[in-house]
Amino acid sequence: MTEATTLPTPALPTRRDEAWRYADIDALGRIGTDALDNWREVSLDAGETKRECMIVGSGAPELHRIRVRLGEGARLELFASNAGGDYTRVEVEVTLARGAHFEFGGVTIGGGDVTREFVTTVRHDHPEATSNQTVRAVHWDTATGNFLGEIKVAKDAQKTDAAQDFKGLLLEAGASANAVPQLEIFADDVKCAHGATVGELDETARFYMAARGLSPELAQRLLVQAFIADAFVSLDDEDQHARLLDAALAALEEAPR
Repeated sequence: MTEATTLPTPALPTRRDEAWRYADIDALGRIGTDALDNWREVSLDAGETKRECMIVGSGAPELHRIRVRLGEGARLELFASNAGGDYTRVEVEVTLARGAHFEFGGVTIGGGDVTREFVTTVRHDHPEATSNQTVRAVHWDTATGNFLGEIKVAKDAQKTDAAQDFKGLLLEAGASANAVPQLEIFADDVKCAHGATVGELDETARFYMAARGLSPELAQRLLVQAFIADAFVSLDDEDQHARLLDAALAALEEAPR
């Protein structure tokens, strides 16, 4: 009789792994290790175009893992509002063929003792591909907003043009925002840029609005709306733009004034 073989249970990642450096590992444990192998595959043929708009986050932890392959000249636009009441992670791996383009715009927003994060790996393996990533984070209480973005440019991927831009806005002193941009470049004829800043609301602008009769609530909403709108500036579908923006701003109702 042949004895059954029991496969070992996959281990949870640890914060020693750079991609999980700021993750809520305890919350990930509540999701379960099976979710780590649950990748959604997206593949676009040469010249194909696709747009996807995601609203993620709920009262339970969520892990969304997406693996993308773009054919020659293909284009994927991915936009996401991440405003969950528990740990929510959106992880995207993208591989681009010649002349392909990847556009990503994301917002993390909310309070509580919650971590919300985007993690991206963009592989430029072929020439003349482009990518652009814009992430905005707005948090309060002791919440955390993270963006870990890695761009890999292979030796033969000349004429690559890749950019990342992260800005965090903290409405209370206990909140935090973390950005870890990483560039691994082996080609010499490329344009690769990244920027990361974290700050507070512009008190001069709030005072100006208050002097003209705007309530503190409305002033804060308008300033936050202008701040996060950058993440969706490339989204030219008005209905989807409004849906993502409204989902993010709905979380602001719980923010301090």
